[in-house]
Amino acid sequence: MNKTEHFGLDFETFAKLIDNLHDEIIIYDNNYRMLYVNKACERHYGFSQQEMINMPFWDVVEKHNSWDRPILPLVYEKKIPVKQKQKTYLGLEVLTIAVPLLDENRDVKYVLLSIRDNFHEGRILDPEKLVYDQEDPASARPEDLIYHSKLMEQTVNAARKVGSISAPCLLLGESGCGKSLLAKFIHANGKRADKPFIVVNCAAIPQELFESELFGHVEGAFSGATKSRGGLFAKAEGGTLFLDEISELPLPMQAKLLYAVQELEYRPVGSSSTVKADVRILAASNRNMDRMVESGAFRQDLYFRLNVFDIIIPPLRDRLDDLIPLLHFFLNRYGKAHGKGKRFSSNAQKVLCLYSWPGNIRELAHLVERLVVTVEDDIINVDHLPSSIYETTCNYLSPILGAGSLDEAMQAVERQLIIDAYAEHGSSRKVAVALKISQSRASRLIRTYTHTTKP
Repeated sequence: MNKTEHFGLDFETFAKLIDNLHDEIIIYDNNYRMLYVNKACERHYGFSQQEMINMPFWDVVEKHNSWDRPILPLVYEKKIPVKQKQKTYLGLEVLTIAVPLLDENRDVKYVLLSIRDNFHEGRILDPEKLVYDQEDPASARPEDLIYHSKLMEQTVNAARKVGSISAPCLLLGESGCGKSLLAKFIHANGKRADKPFIVVNCAAIPQELFESELFGHVEGAFSGATKSRGGLFAKAEGGTLFLDEISELPLPMQAKLLYAVQELEYRPVGSSSTVKADVRILAASNRNMDRMVESGAFRQDLYFRLNVFDIIIPPLRDRLDDLIPLLHFFLNRYGKAHGKGKRFSSNAQKVLCLYSWPGNIRELAHLVERLVVTVEDDIINVDHLPSSIYETTCNYLSPILGAGSLDEAMQAVERQLIIDAYAEHGSSRKVAVALKISQSRASRLIRTYTHTTKP
C-alpha cells in the first residue's frame, strides 16, 4: 500500500514526519536486521540514515560501540517489552524502549525501538538552573575520542599499545588534530592512570622561568624565591608529564631536559642535590622535527631520547570518515552547553566534507559552537556557513549539492579532484604526488573517471 489514506497522508509525507521526530525510531526484523531508522540516529552514532539501514547489529554493537548495553538480544529471548538506560557512541544518555511484535505462533516478527535522549532539555530555560559548561576540545575526556576511519583506528591502536609501557613517546601532527587528547588517552590506558597527568605548554612559558617551572627551586635560589617550591616534574610524580609543543623548548633547556629524561632525575634551581623522578614522558609537536634536528634548532640526542616510540596523528582532511561523527558530537556537546538544539542540513554537511580543515578538529569544534550560538533556526544550512568555507569549495558545489547521499557527494568530489589533477599533471605518478595518494590508487581512479591512464 503506497498511501495511508485513512490518515490523510501519502507514504512519503508520513515517512518525512517520522524522520523529523525528536525520538530515534528503529525497526528490526526477526533476525537482527535493521529495516528502518529515522534521521534522529545521526546525533547518536555519527552515521547517516542510509549507512545505518541494513548495518549488521553486531557491527553496530561490537565494531562501532554504538551502545554500551545492547537491549535487542534480551527482547528476542524474552519476547516482552524491555526498557533500559544506555549511553551512545557520541556520548548522549538515552532511554531505549523495545517492543516486540509477535506473529500467530508467538514468535518475534518485528522489534520496534524508540530511543529518547535529553538533547533538548536545555531549551526549556530555567534561569536559576541554566549552567554553561564551555569545555575546550583540548581539555576533553579521553573517552571523547570519536572516529570511524581506518587511519584513526590504527592511530588509537598504536596509542593503546604504548599505554602500558613507561618509555617516552612522541606525538606528531598538525595543530588542532588531537595530540593532547591522545596523550590523555595513553595516560588513561596505562599503569599510571590513577596518578597525575600534568601538561606543560612549552610555547607558553617564558625562557627565563622554564627551568624553575619544570624542576622547581629552593629558598633563596633567585630574587623573589622566599620559599622552596616543587616544579611540574614533582607534580607529575608517579604519573605522566606531557610536554606539548616540545619543539618550542629553548636550546639551553633542551640539555637540562635530556638529563632529566635520560637519568630520571633532576636538580631544582639553586639546589646542590638531585631529585629522583618517577615520571612517564610524553611529548608532542606540530613541526617537522627531523628538519629541526638537521638545522640545529633541536638537539638530536634529545629527539632520539623522546622518540623511543612515535605516533603520527593524521589531519582531519585525510580522515573525512571522522568528520560527520565529530560534527554530531560537537553539536551534542554545545547544544547542551548553550541550551540550543541544532542540526546540519544534508547540503551543509556535504560542503563541510569538501573543506580542507587547516585547523583540524579544533577548527571544527569552534565552528560548531559558533553556529550553535549564532544561528536562530533549528537547521544549519549552507547559507549559515562562514564564507571562508563555502568560497573555498565553490568549484565543486554544483555537482555535489545535487547528489542524493553523502557517499554520492563524496564520490562526486573525488571525481572532480581526479579529473582536475589529471588535466593539470597528465600522468598517474604526478597525480599521486599532487593528491598524496599511492600511484596504484591514482591510476585506478584515473581509469574509473577518465577511461585512460598514463604512467
